[in-house]
Amino acid sequence: MYDVIIIGAGLVGLGTANALQEQHPHLRLLVLDKEKDVATHQSGHNSNVVHSGIYYTPGSLKANLAKKGNQTIYQFCQEHGLYYDHCGKVIVATQLKELSLLENIYQRGLQNGLQVSRLSQVALKEREPYVNGLEAILVPDTGIVNYPEIAAKLAEIIQTRGGDIHCQQSVQAIREHSDSIEVQTQQRTYQAKWLVNCAGLQSDRIAQLAGYDTGMKIVPFRGEYYVLNSDKNHLVNHLIYPVPNPDFPFLGVHFTRMHNGKRDVGPNAVLAFKREGYRRTDCNLRDMAEILTYKGVWKIASRYLSEGIAEMRRSFSHRLFTENARQLIPDLRPEDITPGPAGVRAQAVTPEGKLVDDFHFVTGRRSLHVCNAPSPAATASFEIGRELVRQYFELI
Repeated sequence: MYDVIIIGAGLVGLGTANALQEQHPHLRLLVLDKEKDVATHQSGHNSNVVHSGIYYTPGSLKANLAKKGNQTIYQFCQEHGLYYDHCGKVIVATQLKELSLLENIYQRGLQNGLQVSRLSQVALKEREPYVNGLEAILVPDTGIVNYPEIAAKLAEIIQTRGGDIHCQQSVQAIREHSDSIEVQTQQRTYQAKWLVNCAGLQSDRIAQLAGYDTGMKIVPFRGEYYVLNSDKNHLVNHLIYPVPNPDFPFLGVHFTRMHNGKRDVGPNAVLAFKREGYRRTDCNLRDMAEILTYKGVWKIASRYLSEGIAEMRRSFSHRLFTENARQLIPDLRPEDITPGPAGVRAQAVTPEGKLVDDFHFVTGRRSLHVCNAPSPAATASFEIGRELVRQYFELI
């Protein structure tokens, strides 16, 4: 009998395990994951950016936990000798019509308590000589880490404290009782007093196994990246972002200086037909059927039709992808970039076609379900865990 079982060994699941052990050192804790190792999906397939929280609605969980998590991630890396680069990023307006949008982002950064500053065209050129921009915002707290490395260290710490992590345990059934909960995998049945669902791309299905309708469905969006050829690394010094398109709920193609010395370019954002589909050809019949029969998806498709078509075209056209990236760095040529990794974002969508913006939790009798934790969940993972413990496990 465990005190708490956590389903999902990504950064949010591990961050929650860490927070529980911080507050309750003698807790009997188990983390389950269906894959062979921790951080196999979203936590291991992302841009490795430490976000500041500048884009998020003031007062939202995203804004508050991203800001706290930003500092926590850097401190954790310092304490354990892990890679981090506190390099900052620039958000660049390349057209006159973007200047008012850039100012709105700047004001939101101030509202969120961030240290942000305006950059003139001259000051921007000093930082990023190859960037095309009229004005920019400098966000110094944004940086780069190696999230799989952080997850591995967290897993090691959790186990050193006495917690168990069992991989290759795919959950098949969940039964809640008045004083306990059972989790059945293909291999065995586990018992605990409490359950926390941090299953990311599978979180709505895990909630459903426990008997809860979350009122939303996870819809996978694949983000495809290119990698800048090493002889062109000089084109990108730090992190370079466009002003987000207000008519589309994703940040747009940007340039990221990575922990391995490479420069990533991307991502675009296209609907995936498999929840863990990292290739264009990946397709799962169950996942595809759920997507195509969910009215929320069709409402999103109609709302963002032109932007979605443009993203799909760029997905299949190296030239069009490059043209989009050239808005920030005009010297970029198609032969300067090669296809790189991809990630899949677990985005909760309501039947009304609304993308759930903030982190979202659903409580059961003996269970807690993290039903929406897209970016900046990796940045905020330690603090999401602490928030869950503060809200739901104070009296454990």
